[in-house]
Amino acid sequence: MSRHSRLQRQVLSLYRELLRAGRGKPGAESRVRAEFRQHAGLPRTDVLRIEYLYRRGRRQLQLLRSGHATAMGAFVSTRGPTEESRGAGAPGTPPDEGDGPRRPLDSMGAPKTAPDGR
Repeated sequence: MSRHSRLQRQVLSLYRELLRAGRGKPGAESRVRAEFRQHAGLPRTDVLRIEYLYRRGRRQLQLLRSGHATAMGAFVSTRGPTEESRGAGAPGTPPDEGDGPRRPLDSMGAPKTAPDGR
């Protein structure tokens, strides 16, 4: 068996640390395993992507160890398709208020006012 590269050793160490840190938190161990399995097929030559995922995993490890995390989950949309069609748009856009024209948002997220003050 060949020796692991430095990056491979770091990734394996991160995996073990994440599993240990998530031991008492619901969903953490299965999420860590699933995340690592999902990216296990990355080619060894894709070093930039591997390093990015490694840094992301380090940040997640810090969050798990901080004591503020009580569980580990995935970011999912809680809105159903019916709510989206009623006007719940993208973040930063106000919901539709009737059939009138929508006002664009300025750089601060506030509706732009027309030159005549309306």
